[in-house]
Amino acid sequence: MAKIKLTKNEQKAQKDALKMYQRYLPTLTLKKQQLQAEIRTIQADAIAVRKQREALEQEFKKWITVFGEEEAFTPDLVTVTNIRKGTGNIAGVTIPVYEGADFSRGDYDFYETPLWVDLAADKMEESLSLDLRASVLDEQVRLLQKELLTTSQRVNLFEKVKIPEAKENIRKISVYLGDQQVNAVVRSKISKKKIDQRNAAAASADVGGEVALG
Repeated sequence: MAKIKLTKNEQKAQKDALKMYQRYLPTLTLKKQQLQAEIRTIQADAIAVRKQREALEQEFKKWITVFGEEEAFTPDLVTVTNIRKGTGNIAGVTIPVYEGADFSRGDYDFYETPLWVDLAADKMEESLSLDLRASVLDEQVRLLQKELLTTSQRVNLFEKVKIPEAKENIRKISVYLGDQQVNAVVRSKISKKKIDQRNAAAASADVGGEVALG
C-alpha cells in the first residue's frame, strides 16, 4: 500500500475515490453476470449446432450407403467460396454473427453421375454451413471470455483491493486528524493555563508591591 498524506485534502480525495469505486462496482458486477449468462447460452447453441451437424452426417452416410454408390460422391464436389458475417454487440463486446455462406460445386458428368449426387451436394452444403456457424459461435465465446476475464479482474480489484484500501486510508487519516485535534485542544488548555498562571502571578506581585508601599 502506497504511503498517503495525512491531510484533510487527502482525506477528501480518498472519500471521492471510495464513492467512485462503490458507484462502478455494481455496474461491473452486473456486466460480469451478463457475460457469464451469454457465454453459457452461446456454448449451449454451439453444442446444439454440432449435434445437428453430427445427426446430418450420420443420415448422410446411411443415405449414400443405401444407393451403394459412395464412390460417386466426394467431398471436393462442394467448396466454400465466401463466408458472410455481420457484427453484434453483447455487453459492449463486438462479436461476429454468422449470416450464411456461398458454395461452389465441382464439375461432374451429368450422364455418368447418379441423380442423387445433386441432393447429396445440398446436404453437404448444409453440413458445411453448420460447421461454419459453430465456428463463429466459438469465436463469440472466445471474445466474451476474454472480456469476462478483464471484467472479473476489475471486480476483484475493486472489491478486494481498492475499496478496502480507501476505507483503511480514510480511517488512518481520520484517526490522525482526530489525534491532532485533541492535541491542539490539550495544547490550547495548557497554554491558557500557563497564561492564567502568569497573570495570577503578576496580579499577586502587584498586590504585594502595593502592601509594601502602604
